[in-house]
Amino acid sequence: MSTENPTPKPAASAAGIFATTHWTCVLTAGRGGSPQAEMALEELCRTYWYPLYAYVRRQGHSREDAEDLTQGFFTRLLEKNYLEGISSDKGRFRAFLLVALKRYMINEWHHANRQKRGGGVAPLSLDWRDADTRYLIDPTHELSPDKLYDRAWAMVVLERVITRLRAENGDDKAALYEQLKPFLMIGKSEIPYARAAVSLNLTEGAVRVAVHRLRRRYRELLREEITQTLAHPAQADEEMSALFSALTGG
Repeated sequence: MSTENPTPKPAASAAGIFATTHWTCVLTAGRGGSPQAEMALEELCRTYWYPLYAYVRRQGHSREDAEDLTQGFFTRLLEKNYLEGISSDKGRFRAFLLVALKRYMINEWHHANRQKRGGGVAPLSLDWRDADTRYLIDPTHELSPDKLYDRAWAMVVLERVITRLRAENGDDKAALYEQLKPFLMIGKSEIPYARAAVSLNLTEGAVRVAVHRLRRRYRELLREEITQTLAHPAQADEEMSALFSALTGG
C-alpha cells in the first residue's frame, strides 16, 4: 500500500452514484435518512463485512456463531439508530464500525435470544462461502482481534483497488497489466525495467512510462477507496499510513 500523496481527486462510488463520499453522505443525512444515505451505508457494510467477521472469530466464536453475530449486527445497524451521537469529526467508518460492533456484542448479543439469519428484518446479503477459509489463512495467532480487524480492513481496500484497476485495463491491455501488476507493491528503485522490457517486447522507456501510469492510477484509486470511508478527505494520508502499518505490522 503506497503512502505517496498525489493530487486528490473527488471520490465517487464505482457506479458513480454519489457525488460525496459514502461515509460523508451517511453522516450528513443521518439515520432519518435519505434513500442515498441508506444505500451508501448498505454499500459500505457489504464492502467491509469481512473484517468484522474476522474480529468476531478471533474473539473465540465458532464459524457459525460468527456468521450469525455479524449478520445480526448488520441487521440491527441498518434498522436502528446506531449513528446517534456519531459526529462527522469522529471521521472514520473503520473505527465507527468496530465500536458499534463491540457495543452490540456487549449490550445485545449476550442479553438477547439469538436471531438466526433470515428471521425478522431481511438480512443484508453477504457471501459467506470463503469467509472462514480466508480467516484460517490470516495470521490469527499473531494478532489481537483489533489488529486483525485493521489488517483485514486494509486487505479489503487493496482487493477493491486491484479489482478496479484490472477492470480499467480491459482485454486489450490485460497482458500488459498482468506483467506490470507485481511492480505496484515494490519500491520504484527495485523495478526491473530492462527485464520487463524484454519479456514484453517493448523498449525500456515504454515500460517505464507504463509502470509510472499504472502506479499513479493505483494511488489515485487507493485514495478514492480510502476517502469513501472518511468524513474528511484531509484524513486520507493518516488513514493510509494506519492501514499500511496494519499490513506491515508497523
